[in-house]
Amino acid sequence: MDAISAGLLAALAGGAGGELGRQVWAGLGVLVRRPFQRDEDGGQLTATRPGEAELTRLEERPDDPMLAQALSAALAMRAAADMDFHAGLQQWLTRATELVHRVGGETRNEISGGTFHGPVLQGRDFSGASFTTRAQTAPSTPPGGADPGQRD
Repeated sequence: MDAISAGLLAALAGGAGGELGRQVWAGLGVLVRRPFQRDEDGGQLTATRPGEAELTRLEERPDDPMLAQALSAALAMRAAADMDFHAGLQQWLTRATELVHRVGGETRNEISGGTFHGPVLQGRDFSGASFTTRAQTAPSTPPGGADPGQRD
C-alpha cells in the first residue's frame, strides 16, 4: 500500500470537509485504536497500536506537516504488518478520497491549442453563471486590399 498523503491527513485533522470530514477522521481514529491482529503464523504482533500517538499529535497540531508525515509513515508500516488493518485502511482511504473530491478536491484547468477570443471561467462547480458578449467582426482590410503587414 502506498503511503497516505500527509496533506490529506492534515486537511482532515484540521476539519476539512465539515461534519463529513470529521466523521471520516473519526473513522481513522477508530481504525488506528483497534488492537493489532495476529500475523500470518498466528502469533500476536504487538500489544501497542502503532500510529495512535502520531494520530493524537496531529489532532492537537493539524498545521504541522512533519506530524502529518509521521502519521502517514506509521500507517504505512502498520498496514504492511497487519493485513486486517491494511484492508480497513484501504476502505478508509477510499472514503476519504471521495470526500475530498466531493467537497473541494483538486481542480485543474487548461486552455491550449489555438487562439481564443471571449470570456473564460476557470474553477470548479459553478452554477448560475452567464456571459454576454458582442459578435466578433472580421478585421478590416485597408483600401486596395493590401495586407497591412506587407511592404512594397
